[in-house]
Amino acid sequence: MNAPTTNRTAEEFLKGLWKENPVFVAVLGMCPTLAVTNTAINSLAMGLATLFVLVFSSLLVSLLRKAIPKQVRITTYIVIIATFVTVVDMLLAALVPDIHKALGAFIALIVVNCVILGRQEAFASKNKPGLAVMDALGMGLGFSMALLMIGVIREILGSGSLFDIPLFGPTFEPWVIMVLPPGGFFTLGFLLLFFNWYAQRRKALKAIE
Repeated sequence: MNAPTTNRTAEEFLKGLWKENPVFVAVLGMCPTLAVTNTAINSLAMGLATLFVLVFSSLLVSLLRKAIPKQVRITTYIVIIATFVTVVDMLLAALVPDIHKALGAFIALIVVNCVILGRQEAFASKNKPGLAVMDALGMGLGFSMALLMIGVIREILGSGSLFDIPLFGPTFEPWVIMVLPPGGFFTLGFLLLFFNWYAQRRKALKAIE
């Protein structure tokens, strides 16, 4: 693998972690971002489930990109995504039934997650398997990290625990609103504000240099 190819591969992986983060930059996949991030473990489970589906669906779409007729490409992508979502659903139900129950219908809704379908249409269907997988890994990890960050903040403030491990003494008064739907909006809003401020600050510093 030559240097330009290596650089391209690294670039496709890294862009999803920060530059084109699905949640904090593109603001996609808001349904699971707001709905299942009331605890860190739920956030991590949903993030990893989405990562699994994104990576394997991108790989298969890329491998079949020349065989899929343009007229039925979206339908084909949805069938491929739904297949891997079914695999994830069955694995979670078998291995971690409590988490599977907590996530509920949001596992099935991964099928219509615009992050996944968007990467099939915009990237996997136009690039080789290696690049498609690296793009999916970056986007999936970026999505997982965003969900986990929100989940950690909400669980600590809303329950006084992290991964169900108590962090504070009995005198701690939880901010119950943080584990309710408004808490998801508040946390996401503050994080979007922070990351936008940070991006503008970096841009200003580069302009000065």
